[in-house]
This record gives sequence, structure tokens and C-alpha cells, in this order.
Amino acid sequence: MCGRLTLRTPTSALTALFSGLQFSQRAFRFNICPTQPVLCIRPTNSSQLEAVDLRWGLIPSWTKDTKLGMGLINARSETAAVKPSFRDAFQQRRCLIVADGFFEWKKTGTAKQPFYICRKDQQPFCLAGLWESWQNKDQPTETPVQTCTVLTTSANEFIASIHDRMPVFLEPSQFESWLDKSSHLDNTIQPMLSPLRTDSLQAYPVSTLVNRPVNDSKECIVRSTQPVQQNLF
Repeated sequence: MCGRLTLRTPTSALTALFSGLQFSQRAFRFNICPTQPVLCIRPTNSSQLEAVDLRWGLIPSWTKDTKLGMGLINARSETAAVKPSFRDAFQQRRCLIVADGFFEWKKTGTAKQPFYICRKDQQPFCLAGLWESWQNKDQPTETPVQTCTVLTTSANEFIASIHDRMPVFLEPSQFESWLDKSSHLDNTIQPMLSPLRTDSLQAYPVSTLVNRPVNDSKECIVRSTQPVQQNLF
């Protein structure tokens, strides 16, 4: 799965990477957690691209309980096209989720060691995402809540030593097809949902500071030399 992200890339670098897009000035984030805003790129009604912050944890448009979104931070790419919670978004509302790192936890005995995973060149990347808009039927004048989820796939050989799942990475050459809702699942979209095949990533252990959402500082991504303590009881 993918339950924590980072985005510490300067706004100027994001603007250079995504030519023509406007990004608001943003603080560096070292521990982006579910229910918090994540940076997404999606098409507008006029087919232009926009950069927006969406709440992490997809709330299906048909649900009456927004708490459901707390558990929908990830969508399995193998089943998202048919699952009721994700089906409509998969067909109509695909997006790019911008990050420059993510965390995963490796179970070691009775403890879980957090690892920070990022590109070796420290550059940002885009993950395959879905977004949804939820309107409170009892308060129709309220602004709709817009949320998103990260698609995951089976881990490649590198990530498999830490966890059996990983987020779906998209290459720049795939962005246009992924965002085009006319793209067909079998011959265009499905090949994009495979595990990352390059050796562009690095991973190293970090402290358990990242376990707490209140911690959002550079210390969250500092390499740790102290093993996580085992639970004795």
C-alpha cells in the first residue's frame, strides 16, 4: 500500500517540470498523511490541465458517510475498474498525484520498520490516481468535497523486500493517455498499471517519527541507524 507521501520539491522546479502549469507557493511536506491535501494534476472541462490540492482518501459520490474515505487512500489497480467505490472515477476522473517520496513499513519480528523510498536523483514523480467529488445531499449549497486515491500494484523486485505492494508510477510519456478518459482499459490503460521496471528508486530506514501525523519535519526522512524496538507483549 501507500500511506504516507512527501513533497519537498520547490515550486519553481514543479513549474519547470510541468511546463505551462501554474503552481501555488507551497510549504515543504515531509509526512503527508491520509485526509490531508495532496497535489494532483487533472484535466479541466476545457481539456486543459490544472494543478489542485485534493483531500487524500476517496469518498465515493454515492456514499452518505464521509468516513468511508478514511479507508480508501489506495485502490488496487487490478480491480479498481470494477469496484463500485472506484469504478466511475476510474472511467471518468483519473489524475496524476505528484510526490517525491513515500514511506513503507517492513515487518521485522513483532516490530515495523519504516522505510523512506524516493528516486535516486531526488526528482519528483507522478503516481496514478483517481479523484471524486462528493456533495452532501442534506446541504446542497455546501462546496463539494473533492478527494483522491493512489492506485497500487504488486511490488517490483526492489520493493518486494519491504512490502508486497507499491504505488503505480507513471512515466511522462504516459501522462496524456492516463488522463484521457477515452483511453481504453485493455490496450492503453492496463499496461500502465504494471510495477515500475527501472532501478531508479532508493530506500533506507528512518525513525518512527513518521508514524505520527503530527510530525512533519525533515527528521522524518533522515536515515536511521537504530533498529525499531521489538514489542515484548
